[in-house]
Amino acid sequence: MKSHSFNRREFLKVMGIGAASTALAGCTSLAGPAKTAKKRPNIIYIMADDHASHAISCYGSKINKTPNLDRIAKEGVRFDNCFCTNSICAPCRAVVLTGKFSHINGVIDNGKRFDGGQQTFPKLLQEAGYQTAMVGKWHLKTDPTGFDYWNVLPGQGNYYNPVMIEMGERKKYTGYVTDIITDRCLDWLKQRDPDKPFCLMYQHKAPHRNWKPGPKYLTMYDDVKIPEPATLFDDYKTRSAAAHEQEMTIERYLNPNDLKLTRPNGLNEEQLKAWNKAYEPKNKAFKEANLEGKDLVRWKYQRYIKDYLRCIASVDDNVGRLLDYLDKEGLADNTVVFYTSDQGFYLGDHGWFDKRFMYEESLRMPLLARFGGRIKPGSVNKDMVQNLDFAPTFLDIAGVEIPSDMQGKSFRRILEGRTPRNWRQSIYYHYYEYPAVHSVKRHYGVRTQRYKLIHFYYDIDAWELYDMEKDPEELNNVYGSPAYTGVVKKLKAELAKLQKHYGDSIEVSFKMRPVRKKKN
Repeated sequence: MKSHSFNRREFLKVMGIGAASTALAGCTSLAGPAKTAKKRPNIIYIMADDHASHAISCYGSKINKTPNLDRIAKEGVRFDNCFCTNSICAPCRAVVLTGKFSHINGVIDNGKRFDGGQQTFPKLLQEAGYQTAMVGKWHLKTDPTGFDYWNVLPGQGNYYNPVMIEMGERKKYTGYVTDIITDRCLDWLKQRDPDKPFCLMYQHKAPHRNWKPGPKYLTMYDDVKIPEPATLFDDYKTRSAAAHEQEMTIERYLNPNDLKLTRPNGLNEEQLKAWNKAYEPKNKAFKEANLEGKDLVRWKYQRYIKDYLRCIASVDDNVGRLLDYLDKEGLADNTVVFYTSDQGFYLGDHGWFDKRFMYEESLRMPLLARFGGRIKPGSVNKDMVQNLDFAPTFLDIAGVEIPSDMQGKSFRRILEGRTPRNWRQSIYYHYYEYPAVHSVKRHYGVRTQRYKLIHFYYDIDAWELYDMEKDPEELNNVYGSPAYTGVVKKLKAELAKLQKHYGDSIEVSFKMRPVRKKKN
């Protein structure tokens, strides 16, 4: 994004309203009339953890209902093509904060520490006069920076009676983590300076593994059979070794703790009583059934998916609490609310749980947004956006100049229903965390509206191509098919173009090292 002239920028600084982009001058813009700090839009960014879009009813979920999330879509816009850059927790969070790919912001996997000294959008909003707060799951190994207030879970945090770190001080709370995170957000909103705009990052732990439901929903779905995904017993017939050698199948890699066959630690007497009442009879029946083969896989799927959905039910309830507060306090009309996840997730799709692969279920993220009357209610957008774009979009909405080194693009105009003519037609993805838990091999790739090309590397050299118009479930790898020779050529050229554009030279570096192929 080009910078504005020196004179105009300095003038805006003197006036104390930040450097607003020219497009934000009109009253119909999302940013509104940036004449006083009080009128600048508030921003609330709600992020769940591992919440797949196909577990949200406004996205057509066949397995659950999410009325409060649907409310955001009904009153605003639903994005159908929002994608992550690296499908794993910490890297996604670093991308959101910086507007830069993993190889630039330094967090390529969950083992890296986030450099809090680098530029982030909360710091830029602070400089522009915004109050900023971060509450919930942080997962970046260093203390949050750029926030006037922060209260975060250490590491993954606990579902029940969690410890949280409030401005450096550890405190233990009694209750369920999804409720507690929301309580802390509401407390901050009530105590903030009402004369200043604010940005709140409201980030849930749920529905992350190991999917411990809140007390209210421990028995939800007990009398329901959740529909199985069509690909639950996928045999990966046309795929490379990467799909065969992963370690995240429901069949083999869900452990007794995941399946609630063991009692959890850390519950108080009341919570343990409720837990035992909910699970002990079902566990006894399971042991007596002595299941095996596909019947055992089906039982594991039901146990996994029901707990996952129970966690989401609490998230949905608490998002509703926040929306109700905004409405009650008269804040809704001047507050942009976003709902998303740090990436997608496999809900038994291809027989898996977890994320990481560039296949659709984990690549695709939910993204919902509402903003008073300034986003057309009930809108559906199919433009390709990424979590890379969140930071510049937030800055653009706030009327703050977007730094030229941010790699994402603002989609503020798309929120307004005005897609720029030069908007992207492809997205780039790169996953690094291997060798590591779940054994998903390193890979990068390009996705267009129709095709997806993936290259697995490091101890393998394999390509996969999917025609998602003909094969939306990505079961048929057509790389090497003569009918797709021209498509492969174009996609490899696009991939090289994107790698050059984003400064990712990893392919060059790995051409210099021998491929370590596994023995048969």
